[in-house]
Amino acid sequence: MTFDYDLISIGGGSGGIATLNRAGMYGAKCLLIERDPVLGGTCVNRGCVPKKAMWYAAGVSHALQDAGDYGFPEASTQFDWGEFVEKREFYIKNINKAYEHYLGKNTVDFTHGHAKLVGPNTVSIDGQREVTAERIILAPGGSPVMPDVPGIEHCINSDGFFELKEQPESALVVGAGYIAVELAGLLQALGTPTTLAIRHDSFLRGFDDMLSGQLMQAMENDGVDVQKRFTTASIEKRDDGLYATSESGETIGPYSSVIMAIGRKPATDALGLESVGIATDERGYIPVDEWQTTSVPSIYALGDVTGQAELTPVAIAAGRRLSDRIFNGQTGRKMDYNTIATVVFSHPPIGTVGLTEAEAKEQYGDEVKVYNTQFTPMYAAFTEHKTKTAMKLIVTGQDERIVGCHMIGRDSDEMLQGFAVAIRMGATKSDFDDTVAIHPTSGEELVTLR
Repeated sequence: MTFDYDLISIGGGSGGIATLNRAGMYGAKCLLIERDPVLGGTCVNRGCVPKKAMWYAAGVSHALQDAGDYGFPEASTQFDWGEFVEKREFYIKNINKAYEHYLGKNTVDFTHGHAKLVGPNTVSIDGQREVTAERIILAPGGSPVMPDVPGIEHCINSDGFFELKEQPESALVVGAGYIAVELAGLLQALGTPTTLAIRHDSFLRGFDDMLSGQLMQAMENDGVDVQKRFTTASIEKRDDGLYATSESGETIGPYSSVIMAIGRKPATDALGLESVGIATDERGYIPVDEWQTTSVPSIYALGDVTGQAELTPVAIAAGRRLSDRIFNGQTGRKMDYNTIATVVFSHPPIGTVGLTEAEAKEQYGDEVKVYNTQFTPMYAAFTEHKTKTAMKLIVTGQDERIVGCHMIGRDSDEMLQGFAVAIRMGATKSDFDDTVAIHPTSGEELVTLR
């Protein structure tokens, strides 16, 4: 059978783009279909890129607050939200254009429209035309979840947050995951009095307990009002702002903005999965095997839609490996979902890779040993804003192989990458001990732990 293309991607986010660019480099004929008017998906347009830009702005705000302690007493802390958003969006548009450029450079065709499976090798675009391919990639990403509560129409989600043209006078962020703590932290740092409402006594509950505990303390010290055991039952708009009421009857407010950050769901509803016999699991994700293959051999899925480590670099890595294997003969090339490093751009930032202490003890029992440190980093020693840095190494066995590394504090986001390489290669505690420290840095603490 003759096909129009070798590979089609439904989804023009980071995963789909990376897969087709790599395949195009190998000479494959590819088509990318994206329903949004711009390329890049959530990460570039409504996620990690604009979030990181705002995180930098919040960091500048913190630095300006510390300026007097460093001999600069006249530094201004006034933030122009509108001006910064314009610059942020200009930066993102350049990324959108760059994606188009590299797709063209790799001779990848792309079109905007709604793609739907109508066969194991056939895709309909906007219901108006059909295209065929030997293989199809499903990489449509996900979307924010909104709770079904009265008054939800008065709230926004993370997508809506990045559409704000004016700074909220006050904000309530609802959620306990990394998106919630990131948004709450940057809003507070930029001058918006912020409340974070969580369902339990802690947030980031899938992370090591040390990280969530340290971040909770730091955020509260920065002025974030953390409302614990608050499950939102309704939102009410009054003359003076928005109020939230919990299931227990407690009401908090007023707020000028309520941001729901309670999670995300895979964008599988309109893909036409049922027409080709691809089932989703109980959470709506598309099950795949170790090669990213769905239950239909000609159709693959990657990124957030599979529920496997929902991180942009993971989708990119999985897609590139898939193209390496299929179009460049690199047999055995596939994504390894173990020991994936990640960062939470909170204030202060978190870096984490490997097993949590609880996970390590469950897996290795008494063989686990934990090394901890907590200190005031040199930067903070000169300021009144003395946010602590904390680090933890988790090791197992007689050789003390490192199975987990967790840190929170200034520069943790940048420190982690190099340590993650070493840990993935099987580094032991003695390997760290034998590495000469770089002084004075925070990173040296990880190679001098006792």
